[in-house]
Amino acid sequence: AKQQMVEIAKAISFDSQVLIMDEPTAALTDTEIEELFRTINHLRDEGVGIVYISHRLEELKIISDRITVMRDGRYVDTVDADETPIEQIISMMVGRTIYETAPEIPEEPSKEVVLEVRNLNRGRELIDINFQLMKGEILGFAGLMGAGRTEVARAIFGADPIDSGEFQVKGERVSIKSPQDAVKHGIGYLSEDRKRYGLALGMDVESNIVLASYTDFLRMIGVVNDGKAADVAEHYVSALSIKTPSIEQTVKNLSGGNQQKVVIGKWLTADSDILIFDEPTRGIDVGAKSEIYRLLNDLAQQGKSIIMISSELPEILRMSHRIIVMCEGRITGELDAAEATQEGIMTYATMRSGVVASDEANNHSDTNGAGRAGASESAAESATAFTRSGEA
Repeated sequence: AKQQMVEIAKAISFDSQVLIMDEPTAALTDTEIEELFRTINHLRDEGVGIVYISHRLEELKIISDRITVMRDGRYVDTVDADETPIEQIISMMVGRTIYETAPEIPEEPSKEVVLEVRNLNRGRELIDINFQLMKGEILGFAGLMGAGRTEVARAIFGADPIDSGEFQVKGERVSIKSPQDAVKHGIGYLSEDRKRYGLALGMDVESNIVLASYTDFLRMIGVVNDGKAADVAEHYVSALSIKTPSIEQTVKNLSGGNQQKVVIGKWLTADSDILIFDEPTRGIDVGAKSEIYRLLNDLAQQGKSIIMISSELPEILRMSHRIIVMCEGRITGELDAAEATQEGIMTYATMRSGVVASDEANNHSDTNGAGRAGASESAAESATAFTRSGEA
């Protein structure tokens, strides 16, 4: 937060006539935000024009004269801040076309709890996180940039340390302090950056598929059983429809969608019953997306339990049984996907308190019928506030 304040002070020191602030309060406390707003108002009174970019709609209402909304890289509209309710701004932010095909939510999951997270905390990134994941369920996580969704995934997988919290897998309390612990308990994590964290790009398809369970393919003398590894790799290439000339093909030469399937094959080889998908369709084409959706459904129907984090809100709503919404490290809402609306979820995604509510979102659902939606952390869905200053 202090570093952020130093950055703000540096920007102000240039004595500029136009000042652009991009998410300036992301790391600030409420007291620091109040001080920043006093500074902004003073600069406006001095004739400085300010462009204030933020996902925090309540801030825009407080500090702005006008609010401009952009969506998917395009200008939507500019409205008067005082006269425009937050609900209207949310509607402009999420007013894009939903998938025209029928939702692909699989059959209802079982009531068996396979993963329970209790009182998970890590600094200001994760605050009192509690939720359950059922057998055969696809649980969607929605939220804006910096909401803490990836941090939850990394904490469950043991990739980041936690301050406090408890994990239960299939009713038993377990200790997860490293990815090795998570794998041992049947948890697999498909990172949002598969090329950096999910794949060994210079290795072949076979090696990547058996990578997370390599010791299972060692003979007693420590030599890899190449035949067994090849059989398993061939099985998942076929089962997942991975398009590759052979299992000896270097992974970096595959398309994004096929690379993602290789990562999935890796965790299926490790016999993971709990799969965390972080941005599973990022960087892949529409056809490959459809295949990933089908694969997720198949996995759920086989009894695998899936946490799905995505910035593609129609995607989350198309695939999820339930949706958990986060804001600033807290869970602020939990909704049945069949009843959720974009407006309702965006309300939770911009809710800065830790209160989990449902009535307001249900009201949105009543007014929008079959509308299904979620929240995007994409900067393309941010609202930009302008303050008046002469011609600026």
